Amino acid sequence: MRRSICAAVSMMCLAVPSWADVKMTQNVTSKGMGIGGTAVSTTYIKGLKMRTDTVTGDTTRTTIFDVDGQKMFIFDSKKKEADVWDMADFAKQVGTTTDPAGMTASLKANGQTKSISGKSATGYDMLISLPANLGGKDDGMKMTVNLTGPVWVVKGAPGTEDYLRFYKAAAEKGFIFTDPRAAKAQGGQAKAMAEMYKQFAATGGVPYETEMNIKLSGEGPMAGMMARMGNISSTSTVQAIETASLDDALFAPPAGYKVSAKK
Repeated sequence: MRRSICAAVSMMCLAVPSWADVKMTQNVTSKGMGIGGTAVSTTYIKGLKMRTDTVTGDTTRTTIFDVDGQKMFIFDSKKKEADVWDMADFAKQVGTTTDPAGMTASLKANGQTKSISGKSATGYDMLISLPANLGGKDDGMKMTVNLTGPVWVVKGAPGTEDYLRFYKAAAEKGFIFTDPRAAKAQGGQAKAMAEMYKQFAATGGVPYETEMNIKLSGEGPMAGMMARMGNISSTSTVQAIETASLDDALFAPPAGYKVSAKK
């Protein structure tokens, strides 16, 4: 009997995935909405928490996602203040300006491969289309958000299991990965990007290079003008991924910061 119990416990231990903390460094170029530029982005993942530090010029902008706690924190290196959002509540707000039932999404392998940062990557073609009301549910302008671009995915990269685990859990909770202040007015773009990360997780690998193009379309002169203004494009390329133990303190605002709740 004792031998059977020991064998069962051993099998359970073998079946438990070995999670590791992840650090990913990317170069990001973007343009749209009258702005553009380049930045270095470093992402840290520990369980169901993620932190992204984006360096532009002499400012580091930090976003922390806590899936279990349903929180998003945003702060920068020049202020000792952090904003925090209740993501369960915010996801409902963003959902009122979009039509998830009308969404179409696909990420299909295109048969191409190339080397990125020393890894062999498989090419995918991404297409996400989502009806949205720009500016609000009742009086907003009816538009369609189209997100397209090639994606290059590496299978078996360091930290893959941890990356997939985080994004799958975030998708189940309805997380968005856009600054909430912008997402309030541009809920369609925010939901389309959230769907993009969900599609990435479904590939079973890590996107090493992503070319993301967001275009708005709609009927009428005003919709045409908004479509031209709202186009955004960005390219992110992974430079390195490491697995190493990360301090829990990395996933919360620094001690002494004033934390303000936002809605």
